[in-house]
Amino acid sequence: MFVHLRWLLVATTITGLSACNPAGSTTTTATTPTATTASLECTKAKSGSILQLICNTPALTTLDHQLNSVYSDARNKAKDEQLAQLIAAQRGWLKGRDDCWKADDKTACVTAEYQHRIAELQASYQLVNSVGPVRFQCGNPPETPLIVTFYESDTPTLIAKLNGETSLMYQQPAASGSKYQGSNESFWEHQGEARVIWGYNTPEIVCKKVE
Repeated sequence: MFVHLRWLLVATTITGLSACNPAGSTTTTATTPTATTASLECTKAKSGSILQLICNTPALTTLDHQLNSVYSDARNKAKDEQLAQLIAAQRGWLKGRDDCWKADDKTACVTAEYQHRIAELQASYQLVNSVGPVRFQCGNPPETPLIVTFYESDTPTLIAKLNGETSLMYQQPAASGSKYQGSNESFWEHQGEARVIWGYNTPEIVCKKVE
């Protein structure tokens, strides 16, 4: 299962920073495509780079190791074209992570990138428990089906399907009910009624839970 990803497929490194361990570096071989990929080495991190920040920040190093483990589990479940897409998406994610050098709070930016990527993989490859699918009927009169599955990922997520499109969303703080936000979609449910925005600058629709 694949969802809208936020990152472009432009980087060349696949795994994270497992080699930040001072004991040495490790090398991982990709089965598909045929290219091999080496872990990044903290000893080669440039001054002021995001890699150096991760290597020097224990909490970020821990997140990197966690992502490596989740990514490995996802690779074990992916087959053929799915595996190639997973590898390409991970390359793109790494570039997005390294773009955090532009952020005012680089540590917060990198932390969010790791947390979202871990949750995305956990949900997309069904590596954690889930609730659903839960069905809603949207519109007035309610005639458009919305299918939502909630995942118990480290950062709670959902995957929603509407009109043949799929979106992954991350849970957000909410005064009441449960609220999730994706790239251009949002889902806010309270007492069996969900208010959904699906796409950039589109009007809100109301969806009723089907019992």
